[in-house]
Amino acid sequence: MASPELPECDTPAAVLAFAQEQRAAVQRGEVLILEAALVWAAMHPEESVADAAPTTGLVFGELAVPLAGEGTPLVAEFAPMELGAALGMSTDSARSLVGDALELAHRLKRTWRLVRAGEVPVWKARRVAQLTTALPLDGAEFVDRQLAGFVGKIGWAGIERLVDQARVTFDPEGAERQRCKAADGRRFDVRTREATHDGTVHVEGVLDLADAIDLDTAIRQGAEELSALGSTESLDVRRSMAAGELARRQLAFDLRAEAGEGAASVVKPRQVVIHVHLSHAAISRDEAGIAHVEETRSIVSTEQVRDWCSGDAQVVIKPVIDLEAHHHTDAYAIPDRLVDQTRLAQPTCAFPWCERPARRCDTDHVVAHATGPTGGPTCSCNLAPLCRRHHRAKTHTAWTYDKTDAATYLWRSPHGLHLVKDRGTTRLVTTHPPDE
Repeated sequence: MASPELPECDTPAAVLAFAQEQRAAVQRGEVLILEAALVWAAMHPEESVADAAPTTGLVFGELAVPLAGEGTPLVAEFAPMELGAALGMSTDSARSLVGDALELAHRLKRTWRLVRAGEVPVWKARRVAQLTTALPLDGAEFVDRQLAGFVGKIGWAGIERLVDQARVTFDPEGAERQRCKAADGRRFDVRTREATHDGTVHVEGVLDLADAIDLDTAIRQGAEELSALGSTESLDVRRSMAAGELARRQLAFDLRAEAGEGAASVVKPRQVVIHVHLSHAAISRDEAGIAHVEETRSIVSTEQVRDWCSGDAQVVIKPVIDLEAHHHTDAYAIPDRLVDQTRLAQPTCAFPWCERPARRCDTDHVVAHATGPTGGPTCSCNLAPLCRRHHRAKTHTAWTYDKTDAATYLWRSPHGLHLVKDRGTTRLVTTHPPDE
């Protein structure tokens, strides 16, 4: 049955034509959003930001910051926040959007013309812009000139080689520094934020070859040892188990600090801490269910938690904090119990679209603390977790917000957008800001 959203799409050709029209409209919309980001940046230039501290050099208020490469205009530091709020994206994503638009319009002008003409997709142009941002001005111009005419056809590997050539040619000192720091590209990721209900995670990394060979050898030997001890699991499973055993051996390794000749060694084992939220019934084994792992924002089975807590694991059980209870103190300093209650009620930064964990955020007085009748108290109803960037924006710009319940916040942007963040979910209350 045809959808009412697809008028006159009663033949295969009509459906295809309609889909092509919508794709063209989406691509044109993406270009117009980049155009809007350029206009937004022009409305918030360096001159719009007051000098934070001309004599002391201390930074408290808003600054003008570079969002793209050499030669592009500086932009007011907090300007991308409101644009991101209107577009439903985080501040980091909005900064990237504005930076990519500036890089294209000011340093990759040929590519930008192709984007505006619909000959190069926005996603590809933005990736090129992100690669050239670190190049000097003449290096970016070289890349732009070389790509002119076929940027929409060349593969990504070819673009990266061209950028590398520009870096070596126009910034040899920078290229040498990058060569010397190539090892910084090594990484080893344990993707705990993507943990499944079964308690498994994906692990990947980029290692030095010698380190990789040693790691593979250790894991292979561990898998062989498990087989010799009677494990009937598959080789892949035994290798995964061997990686865990390798980690536990390292955690149990004695790090001895000799206090003097003949003195006993002091063992200082490292600790791994996770915060798991369980019901009393789940703890007492009266029911099977799920547990919430705060660090990964994932859920696992209660049986998995029991497995983690077996053996030599040190388990600390803290009393339940009533998230609906009201606590108050006359002091400005926030007691630990109030901080914990605030972070448990709202596990991420309270700013729209921000996902930074509350445990890495400041605890903000929604209404600034003061002793007078207009001052805000230090109490459950006047505290919220804000990451440092959004805390500074709330303090130094026209962003304001109210706390309407334990985990709901109504925000107002400098130009009249109203947004609600409710238990981690953001929505626009006003689709358009009021006319000024």
